[in-house]
Amino acid sequence: MLPGERTLSGFVHGEERRSAHGTGGLAALVEDIALAAARIAEFVGKGALAAARRPAGATNASGDAPQPLAAIANEIFVRATHGAEALPAALASGQTARPHPVASELRRGRYLLLFEALDAAPDIEANAPAGSIFSVLRATDGSREPAERDFLQPGTDQVCAGYAIYGPATMLVLTFGRGVHAFTLDRARGEFVHTHPDLRIPQKTTEFATDRENARFGQPAVRRDVEARLAARSGARARDVHLRRSGSLVAEAHRILVHGGAFLSLRGERENCRAGRLRLLHEANPIGMVIEQAGGRASTGDGPVLEVEPRSLEQRTGFVFGARREVERIERDRRDRDDRPCDAPLFGERGLFRTGSRL
Repeated sequence: MLPGERTLSGFVHGEERRSAHGTGGLAALVEDIALAAARIAEFVGKGALAAARRPAGATNASGDAPQPLAAIANEIFVRATHGAEALPAALASGQTARPHPVASELRRGRYLLLFEALDAAPDIEANAPAGSIFSVLRATDGSREPAERDFLQPGTDQVCAGYAIYGPATMLVLTFGRGVHAFTLDRARGEFVHTHPDLRIPQKTTEFATDRENARFGQPAVRRDVEARLAARSGARARDVHLRRSGSLVAEAHRILVHGGAFLSLRGERENCRAGRLRLLHEANPIGMVIEQAGGRASTGDGPVLEVEPRSLEQRTGFVFGARREVERIERDRRDRDDRPCDAPLFGERGLFRTGSRL
């Protein structure tokens, strides 16, 4: 280790000592999450060679057919977080409909772990970035086996949250509620090194990310906002905007954390996105906590996403996050203009985003 270099282990133990709510085992749990991320990074780096090692299984809790690599990543996460010292009280994975209980003969810890083991697994076939997302909550009652209702806590109750991104370098980004820090995996040593302290989202940017559902079938204010951005300097915003969209929520969050901008995925007119496309507990809340701690804003489009009271593990939500001023502008547009139809030319019969068009 180089002089002055700080590892993830040293950082998380220091953060737990500083925490007013530290109850023991949190630092060790985060270290086990990092171990899972390092192992998943190894599989992701093998691409199709890793996927070939396991056949596709049954559908997951959302009804999607899980990718072989996603199933492997899920198993890695479960096994890595079953260490004797850091054992969580229970886990809830994006791949399963119910919480994964901890064996009764093992000593349960004081935290609940929610995770999406491999975000955007299908994109790995295109050699695109992927990631893992995690959220840590306090167990409400250590005298009984946790049930689904114990996980239904608003994002403001998260003790720790973050993500791992598997790109040219593997990075772990996390927050304990006192800023955002990023760690880069030193593959030679097998350790995460503290490389990016106190990350802050740039407030000035020209980048914006949304999906086709919002462009074509979103609510009027959303379609109007996309129209203004596509019009660039000739439009209402009077400046050029770079529209970007990957299939990975983690990749979008990381780009915004580094370069600024906004991400928008709100409710739309189609059946599959009327409640929103992203999971509140497994995706929106942990990413939202990171964004808020980096000086940005995370919203449902109507208000803070972290304040939403969850009703189920699989609850979906609209989600917009990024530079605070950009997100607040979208919220204002929804409040002031969503009852007015959007007659933008890009959404007309011959428009770029007309119904039935192929993008």
